[in-house]
Amino acid sequence: MELRNIAIIAHVDHGKTTLVDELLKQSGAFRENQAVAERAMDSNDLERERGITILAKATSVEWNGARINIVDTPGHADFGGEVERILSMVDGVVLLVDAAEGPMPQTKFVTSKALALGLRPIVVLNKVDKPDAEPDRALNECFDLFASLGASDEQLDFPHLYASGRSGWADTSLEGPRKDLTALFELVMRHVPAPRQIAERGAPFRMLATTLGSDPFIGRILTGRVESGTLKPNETVKALSRDGTQIESFRVSKILAFRGLGQQPIDAAEAGDIVTLAGMTKATVADTICAPQVTEAIPAQPIDPPTITVTFGINDSPLAGRDGKKVQSRVIRERLMKEAESNVAIKVTDTPGGEAFEVAGRGELQMGVLIENMRREGFELSISRPQVLFREEGGQRLEPIEEVTVDVDDEYAGAVIEKITGPRKGDLVEMKQNGGKTRIVAHVPSRGLIGYHGEFLTDTRGTGVLNRVFHEWAPHKGPIPGRRAGVLISMEDGEAVAYALWNLEERGRMFIGPQEKVYQGMIIGEHSRDNDLEVNPLKGKKLTNVRASGSDEAVRLTPHVQFSLEEAIAYVDDDELVEVTPNSIRLRKRFLDPHERKRQSRAAS
Repeated sequence: MELRNIAIIAHVDHGKTTLVDELLKQSGAFRENQAVAERAMDSNDLERERGITILAKATSVEWNGARINIVDTPGHADFGGEVERILSMVDGVVLLVDAAEGPMPQTKFVTSKALALGLRPIVVLNKVDKPDAEPDRALNECFDLFASLGASDEQLDFPHLYASGRSGWADTSLEGPRKDLTALFELVMRHVPAPRQIAERGAPFRMLATTLGSDPFIGRILTGRVESGTLKPNETVKALSRDGTQIESFRVSKILAFRGLGQQPIDAAEAGDIVTLAGMTKATVADTICAPQVTEAIPAQPIDPPTITVTFGINDSPLAGRDGKKVQSRVIRERLMKEAESNVAIKVTDTPGGEAFEVAGRGELQMGVLIENMRREGFELSISRPQVLFREEGGQRLEPIEEVTVDVDDEYAGAVIEKITGPRKGDLVEMKQNGGKTRIVAHVPSRGLIGYHGEFLTDTRGTGVLNRVFHEWAPHKGPIPGRRAGVLISMEDGEAVAYALWNLEERGRMFIGPQEKVYQGMIIGEHSRDNDLEVNPLKGKKLTNVRASGSDEAVRLTPHVQFSLEEAIAYVDDDELVEVTPNSIRLRKRFLDPHERKRQSRAAS
């Protein structure tokens, strides 16, 4: 059977997972009457809720007697580590580009990785049936992008298709019949080369592990592409680390291959195919699994370094341990180490006290997803403000710079440029206007972007789209001011009273509602001035038997601000923490006692 391995790459929301859905449907992976969820590849709860892909996943379809392995990849830069690993498993990439938006930052990031590996892309202009689609412009921009990324002549001579993933058609011209995806299947078979590994079937078995998973019935499983040889179940293999030292030798208990949405046991893994092995206890991502006689490891792709770090600590607030079951630092450490094992873009280090752990990753979204997963598993944590990681080179301090692409309505462009280039120390690179929309491209330090997204949505009345991707390391740009407003801090423990909150409304915006539990040192709102203010949210109304007109009107509260997890993490200052439990997200000062806070601020100044 002929074999092809492809990855589908694109920017966020350009329709990768939807297209894979259609490919599965049209290749007969489902029964006629089978109930299939929309975006069938997004399997875990968080992916479904947010409508984004977080983990790269493989599937396979059969078409005219050939097998095509397809890998669906995430679009956000924060999960770029997933894409970097995956690209070493495939022989070709399908690059989806939204015909209205054209190539976006993330497209650039993933494409540069694919071109560096020598893959020849197929460009699919998706969503051409939208009213604002400009497929020709998007195609020219793709060509310019490839040229700027230093593509070879073979890579620049890319084939392109016009498609609508949702409607399930792809054609070579805009005037095509628009009925199915046959043109895409044919192009993949024609353009993507068969795996060169097939020629190595007679050699000893070698495979590079690219993703780690676990199955409740068979334990740890590793997925990757077989580089050479064949393997049958129950054969003994060994695992080598990157430097060629042996980690373990084990018996392969099961070999699974992707068949449609599920995985099925197969009798033999052959060179070129993407398979999953079970039976190992220690081997992990980037290790080589090979026959006993092999001594050299397969070189693995280097991964871009993390850019931000967040401190995860135990929850030591007065309300600790009421919601969650997993509260000890030992349990938190185990869970973080397990995460770092399967996710190569994350690094975990212990702090001197041993109570907290520094987790370094790619961005706030990646951290937010990790914390959200832990919270659902019953953990209680206290999270610090994200800090940017610096580098020292030649006695100079370097910091990460991100390329930010913003699409906003013309009327808000000025406010956005002012914010980005002013206090946040960004440099404007280009600005283009097109049909009432402005596209702004700027290079901004990562420090300046922490906490900016919420502010950006306010400035653009929720209509703007902001995308960011790591650009380069550059010399340190000097101090960047943090949040300007101070906060309102509770001075008592107990339950908040509506009357007290009503009286406090003129002091600023509230973060809590009535009957919510508060404690000393908890942040209950934002002060309208720049200093912190201690307030009493428990102060009820003194009742007397004297009645006067007008004093008994009902208390009407302004709706309070409810932070999502990412917003809360971006909002807190250096001396504050976010308390995360399965049921609630609270903001608090690092030191709850006011005297201790004063002492610390004196020591800092």
